[in-house]
Amino acid sequence: MATILYNDCILSYKKLKQLDEQLDTAPTARSVMEMAETRIQNLQAFAELQSYNADGIFLYLHPLIAHRSEHAQLEKIFKEDLSEFLRLHKCCLDNIRRYESYLKRDDRKHLRNKDKTSLHRHRTRAELFKTIITK
Repeated sequence: MATILYNDCILSYKKLKQLDEQLDTAPTARSVMEMAETRIQNLQAFAELQSYNADGIFLYLHPLIAHRSEHAQLEKIFKEDLSEFLRLHKCCLDNIRRYESYLKRDDRKHLRNKDKTSLHRHRTRAELFKTIITK
């Protein structure tokens, strides 16, 4: 995905240069609109790459990779197979309960940071489920 975004950054930059020259000579409403859309796409690709470089996580805002986000995948499952969606939701809630109980146990003190991270990840996923259900 990083390669796709990097290539898009380069292509959109080249397109911006061409549009800039076109706007200097013969500006049209269409070329101005295309310039703005291309600039937005370029900034989205750059932000995705910057986030991936800093945190190792994509933002999934760029149109080329937005469909690969967990939210998009869960929405697809919700529309295609409701029983599978509900099963995944139940598993997520079970994981939350499991990690909450792990944090209370004394024999897992050495794993406390890992358990907190896992709990946070599952709570975030549970919020995704809740958002999709309320839509």
